[in-house]
Amino acid sequence: MNKESQIFYRIIRDFITCYLPKQKAASPNTIKSYRDTINIFLDYQKDVKKIPLFQISFESVSQLSIEEFLEWLENEKKYTVSSRNQRLSALKSLYKYAAGKDNTLIVYYQDIQKIPKKKQPKGHEIEFFNESALESILHTPNVNKKKGYRDMIFMTVLYDTAARVQELLDVCIRDIHIESDSPYIILHGKGRKTRLVPLMDKTASHLSVYLSRFHINSKEEEHLFYIERKGKLTAMSPDNVEKFIKKYGIESRANNQDVPEHLYPHMFRHSRSMHLYRNGMPLPLLSELLGHSQMETTISYYANADVTMKKEAISKATKDMDSIFNNKAAIGWEDDEEMLKKLYGLL
Repeated sequence: MNKESQIFYRIIRDFITCYLPKQKAASPNTIKSYRDTINIFLDYQKDVKKIPLFQISFESVSQLSIEEFLEWLENEKKYTVSSRNQRLSALKSLYKYAAGKDNTLIVYYQDIQKIPKKKQPKGHEIEFFNESALESILHTPNVNKKKGYRDMIFMTVLYDTAARVQELLDVCIRDIHIESDSPYIILHGKGRKTRLVPLMDKTASHLSVYLSRFHINSKEEEHLFYIERKGKLTAMSPDNVEKFIKKYGIESRANNQDVPEHLYPHMFRHSRSMHLYRNGMPLPLLSELLGHSQMETTISYYANADVTMKKEAISKATKDMDSIFNNKAAIGWEDDEEMLKKLYGLL
């Protein structure tokens, strides 16, 4: 490893282990998000750009390379514009920290600062699946196998809670409350904020069985969902989730074309939200359920997104007017070719 690469990785280490937790007092989720961004970026350089990790440095990563990375996230990994912008912000923070530590790196920080955040289209339609697709997806895992059963439970809870993937991965045994008549789960969201999310009785029943199989003698601080490697239990990563959800999406679509062609974890959150909104949940309640810090976020995603709801509402409001618009009064100039040409600007 050359000197430039050593500087690159040393700054990353200090950024993750010292600056973020001790100086910026960032939350564990925020630190993990920054770490994940850097890892995804390094994997992109290694696997897509074919640059060995030990050769990567600030000098070797150009502004163009970062722009191509962002396009890859959006086009190949199917990131939303918001998620793409979050990854860019994380990289900008890293480069800003690097420039503060070493004046020779300021030029690279200035280059990356030139990359703008991508504008979120107003009134864009979010991607979500219908109830038929959900049924097909949840019936795809082989529940007779341990891993298949775990995956089915994970997707069930992911949909029911409309949680962000990392929020569900952070859930520990102590966050599950399914003994009462009103079962709920505690989610730890952005900015260290927690929220209580009610569970459907059927989901609570599934979780009860899952706990009896996967957490016989578990401690309260252990994660609800985990993977087992060489006899040791480790936290499940977002990449693990993305892989098995993509797999089940492909398999279930073979039997049901309602399943989206590209199924990804965050689509469960969008789908649950749209189903609740369509069934009458007020936007303030939906905003609270989703953990949005601002009501405008919920409005931009859901109230402006569902063309079907708007069409149904208009149809319902105007159904008594059908007779008016069905009036087929004779048009005297229907066969008048000269008049037709005038109407269409030909004369």
